[in-house]
Amino acid sequence: MRFKPRRNPNRAIRNRKMELKYILESVLFSAQKPLSVKELRDVLAAAADMEGADATAKSLGKVKEAELLPALEELARDHETAARSYRLACVAGSWQFVSQPDYAPWLRALVGIKSRPPRLSQPALETLAIIAYRQPITRAEVEQIRGVNVDGTMQTITERGLVHVVGRADVVGRPPTYGTTPLFLEYFGLRALEDLPAADELRRIPVEKPPGPVTADPGLATSPPEQLALAEADKPNPETLPPPPAEP
Repeated sequence: MRFKPRRNPNRAIRNRKMELKYILESVLFSAQKPLSVKELRDVLAAAADMEGADATAKSLGKVKEAELLPALEELARDHETAARSYRLACVAGSWQFVSQPDYAPWLRALVGIKSRPPRLSQPALETLAIIAYRQPITRAEVEQIRGVNVDGTMQTITERGLVHVVGRADVVGRPPTYGTTPLFLEYFGLRALEDLPAADELRRIPVEKPPGPVTADPGLATSPPEQLALAEADKPNPETLPPPPAEP
């Protein structure tokens, strides 16, 4: 009597992880641009819906994004251990294969040297660092920390697409607040803001915030505090008002 061998669930899980890892590798190798985890998941879902999709494609069609990230990180470690001329990198939340810097001379000879925007000045870098570590932050708060006017540098880094308006401060005048963009992460080769170098001293610099807006009545426009004080002083005292005339 023959017994059917029992299926090993751990082996099935390992096989699924290996398949997923190598599928991601082939997709990223052929991609013309960096791909985010969501975009990779969309590729897997589209492959599962294609006519003639096999069992593997269908099984990976509903894979969760939380399952993709460990596979990508393991794939990056595999390439790092292999010490190849390229590696898998995550920049600004998107994954791509990149060449090692040691091979830059030969790649320049192959593709030529592309014109790059001029380097950021030291004042622009200082302003950008303050925004990166203290965002969301207003222009006035940046000037408090730097101690100089930052109109020119703010215009430069905004035009370069490194910072943008992210909201409005809850203070008088509602000035815009600024934060960094995905292009900032790409420019400095960072996966996320959490990868910024430690700068506890910069984060601890106190910033004096202006007072918040004072509202005369709910639903009405805000009024300066001095106007509210005058309006309050002009209100008649109910105790000193003459009694209303008696009805005839």
